[in-house]
This record gives sequence, structure tokens and C-alpha cells, in this order.
Amino acid sequence: LIPLWFGEPDKPTPAFIGEAASRALAEGKTFYAPNSGIPELREALSAYSRRVYGIDVDAERITVTGSGMQALAISIQMLIAPEDNMVFVTPVWPNIHGLVGIMGGETRDVALDRNQGGFSLDLDRLFAACDDRTRAIFLNSPNNPTGWTMEADEQRALLEFCRRRGIWIVADEVYARLIYDRPHAPSFLEVADPDDRVLVVNSFSKPWAMTGWRLGWLTRPAHLTGTVEKISEYNIAAPTTFVQWAGITALEKGEPFIAESLARYRAGRDLVHERLNRLEGINCPLPDGAFYHFFSVEGMTDSLAFCKEVMAATAVGLAPGDTFGAGGDGNIRLCFASSTGLLSEAMDRFEKFWLSREAGSVRA
Repeated sequence: LIPLWFGEPDKPTPAFIGEAASRALAEGKTFYAPNSGIPELREALSAYSRRVYGIDVDAERITVTGSGMQALAISIQMLIAPEDNMVFVTPVWPNIHGLVGIMGGETRDVALDRNQGGFSLDLDRLFAACDDRTRAIFLNSPNNPTGWTMEADEQRALLEFCRRRGIWIVADEVYARLIYDRPHAPSFLEVADPDDRVLVVNSFSKPWAMTGWRLGWLTRPAHLTGTVEKISEYNIAAPTTFVQWAGITALEKGEPFIAESLARYRAGRDLVHERLNRLEGINCPLPDGAFYHFFSVEGMTDSLAFCKEVMAATAVGLAPGDTFGAGGDGNIRLCFASSTGLLSEAMDRFEKFWLSREAGSVRA
């Protein structure tokens, strides 16, 4: 099996991060941590924001979480009550919809527009989806599964709309460092004021290949510190202490690893893009960021059935587009965060399957 359905790199966490965790364990850093995270990591995250984005984010505004997923959960638990609705830019990772459902809220999808060159957002349609019960708008940029990235002028326009309407923005920026034409994707932290109704979710999982470590952070207005600490207490109390010390090392020494990873991902992206677009009936735009291709399959009406068919015939695992909400139907997600050798083998298998399938359709 070649598993290209999961959103994680095929390489393990780099050794220097693991060694930092081992040192923390050896030093006895195994006790409870503060609800907002150890002060040293919060200060390191503040320094990271200055170094990468050129902005000052006070450590008081940062909560360390047990994964980006937990940062999202805290955000939704804090914002959404029954009868509220939350508007989503889709296709998008489906877990966030489930969080709103758990809280009794309504989800509303606004699909990205798709064209031959990629994806774009119609802000007027997004604004029109909001009403008096809209509590928040959710965006993931760079986007999983499409790779679409929101530009700074779009962020400003959305922020002004939300300020007028009293609507929160929940921005999932976990792929912010995985972008192929600049050092980082535009962040809402670059355009918002510290007290704006903006919650920015981030994670160590993708940039530093730490998916199994479960470490993330939430940047929010300072006045929410007490509320977020309480919600974190009721969820997990605090993230794992020695993992947080490893997170400091990732931030301070991890830039070469990010650069190396981006080079690998770009090579994988370009290989799969070229191979898939050779095939008649498949359209595979080139993503701006993240590490997924979201390609359309002409005539496909059931993406889950199609993925099962591919897996049975080729032992290549793909993710069905339907699960990513409005705009996902007719598409398939493929994670290209793997070696070019593995991806080339996967494309060989898929191409043989596709040509055989198309030949069968013609005969029929």
C-alpha cells in the first residue's frame, strides 16, 4: 500500500527535536505545566512571530495547546452556542464542522470558485452567507485540501466586514510555512489589531513533521486569557510538559529543516502535477501552499467509491473529495509529502489503472 490519504510527511520528526525531548525527560521536566503553556515556549513563540512575520505578538496573547485540533476545539467551545451559525470557506478539513455540530451550532459552506488555474474566493458570496446569527467565519489558508491561499488584501476586506458586523474570524494557519512562492503565507496577525475578534490557530505538526507529538498554539486577544485557560483546564489541563521543551528547539533550530522539507514537497508537487495532467479527464491545478493536490475526475459521481476502486486495483490510498464539504464533490485529495520515488511508483500504478479504466469505458 502507498498511503497518500493522510496529511503528514513520510519522514519522522528530525532527530534534534527528539533529542530535546529526551533531554527534558532526563532533566525531570515531567510535572504539570501552566494551563497556557510553559512561559519559555510562549516567549519562544512570540520571538518566532517577530523573526518570521516581523510583528510583535505579546506572549500574553498565546496559549499553547495539545495540537492545532485542540486550539480549534477551544475556539469553537468559546464562541458557538445552539442557534449560532458559523460560515466556512470550503472545501476544508472536515473536523471543524464536527466541532460546531457538537456545540449545537449550524454550519454554512461557501465554496471556493474553481477554474483551470486553481481556486479563488468570492468575498461577496462569503459576506452574503452571514446573518444576525453568524458568530464566526472560518478560513484555512493555505488550504487543506486545495492549496488555495488568501492574500493580504482579501484578509483586510474580510476583517473590515467582521468588525462592522461583530463577527469573529477563526483562521487556521497550520500550513503557513508550507508555501512555494514566498517565506510564509499572509497571516491575519499581520493585518489585525491585538484586540480584534480574531483567533489564529497554528501547529507544530506540519512545518516540523511533529504530527504525533500533539502540540499547537492559539493566538487571541489578551482579554481572553482567563477564559481560554479555563477551557483548556476542562479539556486537557495543559499540553505535555517535555513536548513543550522540544517545541522550543523546533522553533529555534528548525528553519533548515523547513527549507529542506519545502524542497522535497515542491519536487513531489511538480512530479504529481505533471503526471496527473497527462491523463485525459483529469484536471490537477498547481497548489500555492500546503502539500496536497485536489484534482478533479471527469464523470466521477461518488468520490469514496472511486477511491475504493483505486485502492483495490492499485494499492494507492487517496482521500475522497466529498468529505471536505461544498466544492469537494468530483475531486480527490492526494498528499504529496513523500519521496519522489514513492510518488513516481504511485503515479505509475494510477496511470495504468486510469488508462485501463478509460479503455474499458470506450469499449462499453
